[in-house]
Amino acid sequence: MLATKRYEYLPIDQIEFHHTLTNHRELDRAKVAHLEKDIVVNGLFEPLVVWERNNREYYLVGGFHRMEAIQGIRRANPGYFDRVDVRIVTGDPDEIKALNLKLNSDRVDTRITDYFQTVIYLNNANWSRDRIAEFFDKGVSWIDDIIRYAPLTTEAMREKLAGGELSWARARDILRKALNAPPGNEKQIIESELSRPVQAVAKPLPFHTTIKRLSNSVKTDPKRTFKVSTQDIYALVLTLRGKNVDQEAIERVRKAFPVLWDDE
Repeated sequence: MLATKRYEYLPIDQIEFHHTLTNHRELDRAKVAHLEKDIVVNGLFEPLVVWERNNREYYLVGGFHRMEAIQGIRRANPGYFDRVDVRIVTGDPDEIKALNLKLNSDRVDTRITDYFQTVIYLNNANWSRDRIAEFFDKGVSWIDDIIRYAPLTTEAMREKLAGGELSWARARDILRKALNAPPGNEKQIIESELSRPVQAVAKPLPFHTTIKRLSNSVKTDPKRTFKVSTQDIYALVLTLRGKNVDQEAIERVRKAFPVLWDDE
């Protein structure tokens, strides 16, 4: 069972890197440089997260940019940060791997492709879809779609998804067409669909902009009403949060609350 075992002031040389636990992206060197300056001045405010696989055997799970910054500080200042604050967690390897991605997914810029490998891994490790969804704070249908469609994505599709050129909703539509195509035509369908011009992807709503547009709507049409569902309201909250927002949620809000967009 995944749990925080304790907090500790640990010798940094005891923290190792495990090949299955990574940052999922290349390190942002500008972020590392900023952290170096900040940690020297203010110290390490947020502890590193490490997995104690066996007694006194530690592997880094979360805080890869902070670790790289600390290593840079130590190279320039021998003797600095010989020990660091850590949060020590325990759990099965699949739970730790999931935690590794979850810590990364707290970033605003996490992409759908960052979830593919781990969600499929957890499904193959006999995690229920409800459990996976709860762990990542996602809907079960979102997890179902990854399990069904992610293995079918081509390299070109994954690159476009990762780069923001292709929405997950659009990718699923393409894969559905490919699945319904006559045998042998799947690749041609995917390539043809990917070559088509795509509409601009809607972005999450800035909170201040939403307040302004609602205020204007109240002034111009104070009796205006919206017929919405609980799912619409949930999608609105997610969109206003502006973090890890699925394109489907944005499209749902656009449909339910058109007054919030310029193209009403």
